[in-house]
Amino acid sequence: MNSNPTTKRQLAIIVVLALAICHPLESFAATVAVHSESDLVSDTNVVVLNVRQTAATFEGIGALSAGASSRLLLDYPEPQRSDILDFLFKPKFGAAIQHLKVEIGGDVDSTDGTEPSIARTREEFLNPKPEYFNRGYEWWLMKEAKRRNPQIIFDILQWGAPGWIGDGKFYSQDNADFIVAFIRGAKKYHDLDISYCGIWNEKHYDIEWIKLLRRTLNRNGLERVQIVAADQTPGNGDPDIWRLARELPADRELANAVAVIGAHYPKFTSTETAKNSGKRLWSSEDGPWSGKWGVTTSPCAGLPQAYNRNYVLGKMTKTVIWSPISCYYNNLPLPGSGMMQANEPWSGHYEVQPAIWLTAHTTQFIEPGWKYLAGDACRMLPGGGSQVAAVSPDGQKLSVVIETMGAKSPQNISFKLAGDLTSSNLHVWRSTAQEQFIQLDDIPVAEGAFVLDVQPEAVYSLTTTTGQHKGTATIPPFRPFPLPYRDDFGSYAVGATPKYLADFYGAFEVAKNKGGGKCLKQVITRRGIAWSGDSTPVTIIGSPAWRDYEVAGDVCFDFKQFACIYGRIVRIDGPRPPAGYGLRLNGDGAWQLLAGKKQILSGNLAVAPGSWHRAGLRFMGDQITVILDGKAAGTVTDATYRNGLVGLGCDYEAVKFDNLTIDGATAVSGLTPVKVTSSSDWSAEFAAEKAVDGDPNTRWNVAPREHTGWLELDFGKPTKVARAVIDESFATRITKFAIEAQQPDGTWKAILTGTTIGAGKDLNFAPVTAPKFRLNILESPSETPTINEFQLFSH
Repeated sequence: MNSNPTTKRQLAIIVVLALAICHPLESFAATVAVHSESDLVSDTNVVVLNVRQTAATFEGIGALSAGASSRLLLDYPEPQRSDILDFLFKPKFGAAIQHLKVEIGGDVDSTDGTEPSIARTREEFLNPKPEYFNRGYEWWLMKEAKRRNPQIIFDILQWGAPGWIGDGKFYSQDNADFIVAFIRGAKKYHDLDISYCGIWNEKHYDIEWIKLLRRTLNRNGLERVQIVAADQTPGNGDPDIWRLARELPADRELANAVAVIGAHYPKFTSTETAKNSGKRLWSSEDGPWSGKWGVTTSPCAGLPQAYNRNYVLGKMTKTVIWSPISCYYNNLPLPGSGMMQANEPWSGHYEVQPAIWLTAHTTQFIEPGWKYLAGDACRMLPGGGSQVAAVSPDGQKLSVVIETMGAKSPQNISFKLAGDLTSSNLHVWRSTAQEQFIQLDDIPVAEGAFVLDVQPEAVYSLTTTTGQHKGTATIPPFRPFPLPYRDDFGSYAVGATPKYLADFYGAFEVAKNKGGGKCLKQVITRRGIAWSGDSTPVTIIGSPAWRDYEVAGDVCFDFKQFACIYGRIVRIDGPRPPAGYGLRLNGDGAWQLLAGKKQILSGNLAVAPGSWHRAGLRFMGDQITVILDGKAAGTVTDATYRNGLVGLGCDYEAVKFDNLTIDGATAVSGLTPVKVTSSSDWSAEFAAEKAVDGDPNTRWNVAPREHTGWLELDFGKPTKVARAVIDESFATRITKFAIEAQQPDGTWKAILTGTTIGAGKDLNFAPVTAPKFRLNILESPSETPTINEFQLFSH
């Protein structure tokens, strides 16, 4: 920044600003156009901020709590839980989310688990009870958001639906009535006003049903609730995610039914038909699925791009990202999707990630109802990046947000204030990869003009407003899941979900036991209308790092049912059984031990229908023992899965579980190096030692824009190594790697090579003795490589 123009380039800026003062905006643009490039200097950016000339209304930045992404937040202790909610929703503190969209639970998997329904049967629908409207955590989350920001906007959308609806037909009168019941229940039981509702997430839409939904809402006095449609994404087979805009002109009832055209992951663009449709356009689900910084590595830097460019290029006035926070186990799909991470409620530890502050650059400066400025005030920057400017409804407050993601060099931008807005200075906040949401010195405004130098890969907010704040809180350190674990489910209310259990298909709730006391019961007895495939119910708990342990639980089921005890679950993803070991007990007494889908052991147990039996699995290295009613029923050696979580499972039947115990677990812990080095580090947050700290949530990352690199473990003396465990949470980045041992002459020799790594890769090889070993990443073509954990073992 330079406020004393003396160079030829700066004199040119003064000439242009003088023209801006003498001419209205339209004449000014025309006047600039007639000047030669040499007269105006080619690298000069001049922007008039005329608060009298406005365009569309800014409708807010939102977040989408769906897909069970918020599950573990409810289990956090205080004050950490309240602190997290402040970072998400409190105005002028953190992300200050302005619009909260939630899933209408349907008891089906919707990405990272199941969200419960308000009516699991037609009987429950016809005879509603208050407790049905307290299932899950979305009601609680909406109330906490409203408590912090009474102006927050609420929105709802379905992923799936209970199976009774329309006898399995989603687009039915039943489902329209179901949505009405959800909206009316929100008001009746929680004093929450739902302003918007969608159709069916990322599924092909039904025009007649959209109109039916509008009529049903109106008939029930919900004319104020506006419909957003049709939440399409390129991933559902239709490349035109704005197709609905083409169908509105020919159908007046449809046009009257739809208030907003919403599309998912539009990549900043919309069609001309959509722009000219007369409807507001939203990016109704967006985001890079990461809370950490980096264009190529941890792409939360895509957030300010979306917030700005969705309007500049696509004329979208609202952007809603998935997810607000990552509150689910890391072995579930798309780990780390949120603006921050909180999936360790037992320790209270969480991460306030850079995405919180990148979002704050818009939400703490521009409020819903403000107007975007017209003309070049909202534009793509010639040197890379984008800029939006908005003014308050009274025309007295101005904010400008600039992002320079993808820019290669600094840019100099000159501004002129116009339209009765005067200011002696502007407040400035900046974020970079190194530091986020830092307030800089004010910019002096001389005769309504000022100049700003912006650096590449940064975000700036300029404002006449005050009150912005970078919130802080005391965050407890990471601590492993506490063991031994015991739960007899007696301390919970009937209908509650026990702490730390996360359902993936089905619903496991505390229920009364016929013999007295309480137990855990899987309560969904009819398959729902699925969103993306279906499997049998399972609920999980624990740590992906657990290796040697014993899990046991009491099970009760009838003749045609089955129950499962799972261990070493490394992954659950889509309509497949958990990737782990499962002990399946059938009602006829037959049992099988499965490794994924493969049976590796079997036997028989004398059972009586409705009787209780205790079943368990003991893991010691590659030896797995089945324990039934206190006795070892069989042992097998298998190395398919080396570590992972615990789970309970069954079919869509009312199967009961009790007295869940987990004992003796040891985390995956390799040989301890005396020194860890790397070819390069992204930053201190992603330094080499993060790959050997035993915390699966931290990671090493090579420096920006590098696509190869190595991570070296120095043991200080010759050490025998015969096995490696590598955890790469971004499973598609690395396409070629080698584990290498240092030779006596200092050179390196590959002892194992491979392609993709992924989560919890467990590799055995012939024993090698050497003082140093390294993971050498040879190819990562699309993004810079990152490793969560790299551990070596002697056997």
